[in-house]
Amino acid sequence: MKVAIAMSGGIDSSVAAALLKEADNEIIGVTMQVMSPDNRDTGAGILAGRIADKLGIPHQVVDLRDIFSRRIIDDFCREYRRGRTPNPCVMCNKEIKFGVLWKRAREMGADYLATGHHARVEQDKISGRYLLKKGADKRKDQSYFLCRLDQEQLGHAVFPVGNTTKEEVRRIAGELGLDAADGRESQEICFIPDDDYAGFLESRIPGAAVPGPVLDSEGRIIGEHRGIIHYTIGQRKGLGIAAGEPMYVIAIDAERNAVVAGMKEQTYGTELVAGDLNWIAVSPPQAPVKVKAKIRYGHAEAEATVTPLDINDVQVKFTKPQAAITPGQTVVFYDGDTVLGGGTIIKQAR
Repeated sequence: MKVAIAMSGGIDSSVAAALLKEADNEIIGVTMQVMSPDNRDTGAGILAGRIADKLGIPHQVVDLRDIFSRRIIDDFCREYRRGRTPNPCVMCNKEIKFGVLWKRAREMGADYLATGHHARVEQDKISGRYLLKKGADKRKDQSYFLCRLDQEQLGHAVFPVGNTTKEEVRRIAGELGLDAADGRESQEICFIPDDDYAGFLESRIPGAAVPGPVLDSEGRIIGEHRGIIHYTIGQRKGLGIAAGEPMYVIAIDAERNAVVAGMKEQTYGTELVAGDLNWIAVSPPQAPVKVKAKIRYGHAEAEATVTPLDINDVQVKFTKPQAAITPGQTVVFYDGDTVLGGGTIIKQAR
């Protein structure tokens, strides 16, 4: 089969390309350019090209800067202005990598698009559905970032390192002499230099960092913030409030340009409402269903009950309180190793 492999210059995608070639597939290496020429993705394209040459496969850089800016970066900025904390990597996989790049790959004659994600795809023999599964290395599992892929996308997705551990990936890279990068992790946002979120947002949205009140949970003004783009739910640092005990961000009110602060226990909640749902392994539930839910990539899964509210939204009620349930973030539902689906957190309830 003919497979396009998305190559970032990183160790996982480089080893994925090597494994595909070893299995006698016809391979095309493709690297997305999503930022300006002075950004690090240019270096990634050069490194990916060198690795492709070493593997003896063709390689090309695909310029996706315009559509990436419109669909991913603009949405990221809009969400922050609304006081929400989005996960652009989840949307990029859906809209850009397995959306636009997959379309380009098909135009090149590819039957499948492969990436270096630590995840797996299996087809259910009874239902025929394509199932998204966790990677074999649970510490590096990246199924969370792929929860928005639909059946067509999953049916043409290949994750060659999904059945290997990170240690095995490094061993294979060493044996093959692949000079691949192994630094940044997938939860870091590729288009924000040095993880300076506020600086990036201020450069894209003039006047975004407008100071405003810091309120307590009773609505009393207890300080002044530097602009809501500097804050997220659960944050402790940067509030600048003199109090008897540490204060944390417990809510962001974009309409009033206010940050609400409270004690640590106030950052915990037992319920959330999620919308913009994508169900993979099952049809949208018509009755309550028990799941394990993850409210951030780095957050542990927790027991919860998902109850449909209407055609678009669900209530997620946790058995135990969860820290920093954050509007804008992605919540993903699991049954063992299988991703049932996921959606966007709209609001939390305590």
